[in-house]
Amino acid sequence: MRTPFIAGNWKMNTTVSEAIKLVGEMKPQLESTSGIEIVVCPPFVSLIAVREALKGSRIKLGAQNMHFQEKGAFTGEVSPLMLAGLCDYVILGHSERRQYFGETSEIVSRKVKAALKVGIIPILCVGENLAEIEAGRTKEIVTTQLVESLLGVEMPGGLVIAYEPVWAIGTGRAATGPQSEGVINLIREAAAGLYGQAFGQDVRVLYGGSVTAENIAEFVGQPDIDGALVGGASLKAEQFVSIVKKTAQMKKV
Repeated sequence: MRTPFIAGNWKMNTTVSEAIKLVGEMKPQLESTSGIEIVVCPPFVSLIAVREALKGSRIKLGAQNMHFQEKGAFTGEVSPLMLAGLCDYVILGHSERRQYFGETSEIVSRKVKAALKVGIIPILCVGENLAEIEAGRTKEIVTTQLVESLLGVEMPGGLVIAYEPVWAIGTGRAATGPQSEGVINLIREAAAGLYGQAFGQDVRVLYGGSVTAENIAEFVGQPDIDGALVGGASLKAEQFVSIVKKTAQMKKV
């Protein structure tokens, strides 16, 4: 069985003190929740402080991005070596990185390889935008992004994939559960084509896009959706805790 997975992507929100406060509000309520993997992904400046705040906790730490080079003249960037030993996970290929910072799937594949090399597990994001879904290109876009983002990557142990329909991120317009399940089935087929049927069945695939405590059940109630990559709702302790608890309950073996 695949262990359910909830990750909170805080994006460019929270000061260091706010990050510590948010973790402090979540931590006691999440400690009693079993059978689920929980990850929080604060901004770079808060990683060390949040790691300290999570000591002795079952909550894991993730970064929101990283460069593919280990060091060099890349002003403002953070390398995999800087994150190694600090983070368990790193979000790669997020739609905002692709849209606002020009990241291609080729760049993402280099980042995936760099993360795996230093023992950090990628949360690899794929998804189509509004024009693409309206043109009926969802399968083409999502599978191409996945294949190209894993180009040259040998068996990516532990990899987590997040399907994030770009048209549903930060818009309040979430996809439906069955709709997302259909796309995630396509993702599993593409993953199986790359690494074999067992990998396609075993890899954890999340939904991301306007996830809330009110709609999480619609997604994790689907058999092939293993959890969620949560954006805005992960900045509200009560919402995030509710999402985690509802997922753990619905996916309980």
